Amino acid sequence: MYAVVEIAGQQFKVQKDQKLYVHRLAAEAGSKVEFDRVLLVDNDGSVTIGAPAINGAMVTAEVNSHLKGDKVLVFRKKRRKGYQKMNGHRQALTSITITGIKA
Repeated sequence: MYAVVEIAGQQFKVQKDQKLYVHRLAAEAGSKVEFDRVLLVDNDGSVTIGAPAINGAMVTAEVNSHLKGDKVLVFRKKRRKGYQKMNGHRQALTSITITGIKA
């Protein structure tokens, strides 16, 4: 059984006991969160598609930790002008584990 769920503005295909990284959630580590924007559920071949979301469907997850992603360097340069600009960015992430899918 798997589901396609929208978490923090992104869509993920999730299964039970799957670990994934999402954009930072406003929940403490160790707490449980529920996502009710379930777009698709596949239960052993019977597929249910929402328009846009399925009423009554829910995905529950447990927050493992908050962390930062790898550093992404952004370098801009204009040739022959002496212009160079270097910026760095580290995305704030949350590690979650999917604990259940309720269709």
